Amino acid sequence: MTKHQTAPNSSGIRNIAILCAVVAVLFLARDLLIPLAFAITLSMILAPVVAWLQKLRLGRVPSAILVMVVATASVGGISWVIFNDLVEVAIELPGYKENIDKKIQALNAPGKSAFGRAADSVQELRKQIASAPPPVPAAADAPSAPKGRRIAPNPTTRPLAVQIVDEPGNELQYVANLAKPFLRPLAVFGMVLIFSLYLLIEHNDLRNRLFRLVGLQQLNLMTQALNDATQRVSRYLMLQLLVNACFGALLGTGLYLIGLPYAALWGAVAAILRLVPYVGTLVAAALPLVLSLAVFNGWMPPLAVFLLFAILELVTGNFVEPWLYGVHTGVSSLALLLATVFWAALWGPAGLILSTPLTVCVLVLGRYVPQFSFLHVLLGDEAPLEAEALIYQRLLDMDEQEARAVADRYLKEHTLAQLYDSVLIPALTMAEHDRHKGALDAVREEFLFLSMKEMLAELPDDSLKSAPASAEAAAQAAAEPDKAPKPDKAPKPEWPAGRVICIPANDEADEIGASMLSQLLELGGCAALSFPVDPDMLQLMQVLEPSADDVICISSLPPFAFSHAKTLSRQLRARFPLTKIVVGVWGFAGDTKVALERFPPPRPEYLVTSLEQAVQTVAAPVEVPAEV
Repeated sequence: MTKHQTAPNSSGIRNIAILCAVVAVLFLARDLLIPLAFAITLSMILAPVVAWLQKLRLGRVPSAILVMVVATASVGGISWVIFNDLVEVAIELPGYKENIDKKIQALNAPGKSAFGRAADSVQELRKQIASAPPPVPAAADAPSAPKGRRIAPNPTTRPLAVQIVDEPGNELQYVANLAKPFLRPLAVFGMVLIFSLYLLIEHNDLRNRLFRLVGLQQLNLMTQALNDATQRVSRYLMLQLLVNACFGALLGTGLYLIGLPYAALWGAVAAILRLVPYVGTLVAAALPLVLSLAVFNGWMPPLAVFLLFAILELVTGNFVEPWLYGVHTGVSSLALLLATVFWAALWGPAGLILSTPLTVCVLVLGRYVPQFSFLHVLLGDEAPLEAEALIYQRLLDMDEQEARAVADRYLKEHTLAQLYDSVLIPALTMAEHDRHKGALDAVREEFLFLSMKEMLAELPDDSLKSAPASAEAAAQAAAEPDKAPKPDKAPKPEWPAGRVICIPANDEADEIGASMLSQLLELGGCAALSFPVDPDMLQLMQVLEPSADDVICISSLPPFAFSHAKTLSRQLRARFPLTKIVVGVWGFAGDTKVALERFPPPRPEYLVTSLEQAVQTVAAPVEVPAEV
């Protein structure tokens, strides 16, 4: 017992230790891993082009080299054009000095509003405090002056100003100081190019080595994981490229209509800077905004630039990107935000750029490796709880309103029978398991069953309202009978000539199941009766006197569904041998024929596992001529 109890704890501690070790390695080896991560991302973008060239009978090595040269030349050309335009903007800025001075004077001019007067008051107070002479503390060792005489301050005690003058350097040192900030980025860029070219050339070899590393037993799993990660990351990169290109095009068009110089430049810069989440967006907005303040005389064009960028960013960041990236990457929006913060703290600006591709890889790891399945739960965009579990949890928390909202949302896309079979019956089954284990207290048990009964009283009306298309079609068919489709034969249910009596097998959960079945039968036009739990159920049935035309439906839920259903079925068969008996064991996943043989003879006629199946069993559809 002790061994089984400590095994899960030790496994969880081991997984956490492995995760911490991985994070430590990612941080300590970031100088090597950052270029490698960029290279893998770049190779994913260029790999389809290399594969296309290979289909044209070009070898792997020439294809990879050609693609890398073209890509590097394209990036270098675009960077050179943008750099030249930025230099021209910097050269032209002094020509707008008059506008800049006017803007600064307007901002510094005292205002006549209440805010301006308050700012002036604060400014005057600050000047008075700054002009007040600081108190001079008396020196402890200063000689005391005779009474009535003052000692003049010694002017030689004032501190002397010290100025540090650098030694004049030569031209070589000047060039070295100028190039020093660019050496590290150029080194990283060179490593990325080398790694990317190697990954493109040795793609198949590296893939096969990875498969051998994980073992042939995991070949199928690793193939699925690698394909899944590659497709998700490639899809994300293509979508990001498309979204940023559209953003830059719209921004450049808007800036051109406003009249801002170099509108195409700012659109291209915005498209590139948006690769860096959050920070790049702010920089992309600041550049054209600052230029608009310098170029235009008034305040309306800068305001238009700000509104243009704000509208585009709000729509793109809050609607377009969450929908596209969440759907195609499988990562939730909140997880993307938290992952961005994590990777930025771990790898700095490079982590900001690589945050989404890296998070997608972590998500795939949690999806295919059972030990890290919690990562898939935390990062994925799938619903954390199924509808049945969510309803049961809300009822345990005594939140009937939210539980009802979950049922209403499910009912908008499904039928009432599907809601009962797929959501409410499983929720009742969870409650029954907890109740029999003693994990459900009396207060929550009473609240749960009462809330379920109140839902049953209101849900049938909501199900009729949730199908407006059917009502409109029926109204149109009634208004224009000639245009309505007339099938040759229409299936109609043949309900029993007598009554359908729905009774619970043992407890209140079985009673709710019987009420659900009775509701579905009544909505179909059948004469159905539902009865609550009664210790003298046989005596009640004796009063009803079921005949051969009647049908008795026994409702039972796990975990003790069969034991109570077998006892009640045997008693009813002994009392009413001519009445058809249908036993409903809701949610049973086994073979119904084998399960029916577990009942002692004389056995019931049918054993069903869902309410929808029970309705079909009670009312067998027959083909009858359609009314003309």
